[in-house]
Amino acid sequence: MIQHVPFIITAAYLVIAVVIGFRAGRGYDMNTTEAWGAGSRSMGPIVVYLLVAAGGVSAYTFMGSPGWAHDKGVPALYVVVYLSYMAILAWYFGPKVWEFGRRYGHITQASAIADRYESTFLGGLSGFVGSIGGLAYAVLQTIGSAYILNVMSFGLIPVWAGVLVTLAVISIYLYRSGLRAIGFTNAFQGALMFVVAWLVGMWAVNHFTGGFSARPIFERLQTEAPEFLTLPGALGDMGYAFWTSSILISFFSIWQSHWISWMGAKSGVGLKKAVTYLPLYYLVLIPMIFVGFIGIFEYPDIAKSDQVAITMAVDNMPVVLAGLLGAGTLAASMSSSEPNIHATALTYSKDILQPMFKLSDKTAGKLSRWLIFPIMGLIIAPISIAEPASLVYILLIGYGFIAQLFPLLAGIFFWPRATKVGAIAGLSAGFVVTVVFSFFIVHPFGIHAGIWGLGVNVLFLVVGSLLTKPASEATLKRFYDLTPEKPVAGESGTA
Repeated sequence: MIQHVPFIITAAYLVIAVVIGFRAGRGYDMNTTEAWGAGSRSMGPIVVYLLVAAGGVSAYTFMGSPGWAHDKGVPALYVVVYLSYMAILAWYFGPKVWEFGRRYGHITQASAIADRYESTFLGGLSGFVGSIGGLAYAVLQTIGSAYILNVMSFGLIPVWAGVLVTLAVISIYLYRSGLRAIGFTNAFQGALMFVVAWLVGMWAVNHFTGGFSARPIFERLQTEAPEFLTLPGALGDMGYAFWTSSILISFFSIWQSHWISWMGAKSGVGLKKAVTYLPLYYLVLIPMIFVGFIGIFEYPDIAKSDQVAITMAVDNMPVVLAGLLGAGTLAASMSSSEPNIHATALTYSKDILQPMFKLSDKTAGKLSRWLIFPIMGLIIAPISIAEPASLVYILLIGYGFIAQLFPLLAGIFFWPRATKVGAIAGLSAGFVVTVVFSFFIVHPFGIHAGIWGLGVNVLFLVVGSLLTKPASEATLKRFYDLTPEKPVAGESGTA
């Protein structure tokens, strides 16, 4: 019986998530886009902090980053660098995005783009391109969840069944409570992940080295396998160009799900408080990367390196700690899958189908909730069951597409001369180049496909904009004369 304790603890997390998420929507009309899509802009700094933080560190915290450390070595540290940059973007752009949403009714990223460039077509196109990255991320997280259930059940639950169970659980509370479900489950998930990562990491270091210093791990690597400590890594596939361009493409990526999460804050001031401390949360990655380095020697022939941390836990750790790792990893996966499914459903309904079919706001709001089911059943589930690539590589491909929206967003905040014609030309050209260099001529000269796409994107945007008429004076005045929100008297840092 005792060997089943880790699985019981892991499965119990699913029940807790359903209860928290289902209750989060009480008292709100979830048939409206404002409530289901933006949580009625009702979440305080603590919830927003954990919503954004837990959404940013996901299955690769417990699976992808240890897996890369196990296979490649120090190239895995690119994650730590780019997350710090993403926190800077959230701090700078988040409050501005929130203020746009409050004043002009934006919820999705694509709705702000459509408003600024006076083009619902561009809004829909940007929503579609951004959704490719979001769906890739949701696939990554779903595969991670299925791996956990498979390992924790000692193979009793096959990966395909784990995919279906995870998506079924998410669908219950996501349909019921929308962004508020994501916010409150992520608050619980985020706290659980942070505690579990450090408990597991420090336990592993102590168990395999006899102390709480990671120094012996790196000294052994330096002596026996120094190729893990320098670029291009042990597999020789992460050279300086790809490592650096992977960080850059991540830096230029502002996810649809993050944008919508910012909209859920009670105030711009509260949002800025929340995101100021994001880098502290991202320390959660360090102990799990240590686990991956330990696995180089303890599990040199493991079939799936993404499972090195959870396999180590099941084989060596006390059953309760192994169970907590299972629950924490499942939480990490689900906390990032939920917002991307939600964001995709919302942008497909609000930014693509509503203008295409002239739907009312009420109809679009109801449609958003129902779209999660075909997105899960027809896109995420089949691709996840196929297990197309390593978890981190799926993420890197997604970033290439997300980054193609950055020039358009720069036009919202910095360049009034950017036009819809230039933006459409740039986004289309960047998308095509990213597809070609991601799947056919893969990462030429070792530079990430998304960087090539971004370069072409900017060129077409600038040239196309200079040759065409800018947006109306009224629109530009709204976007470039924006006065920041004044602090709300008596606002506290409570949830």
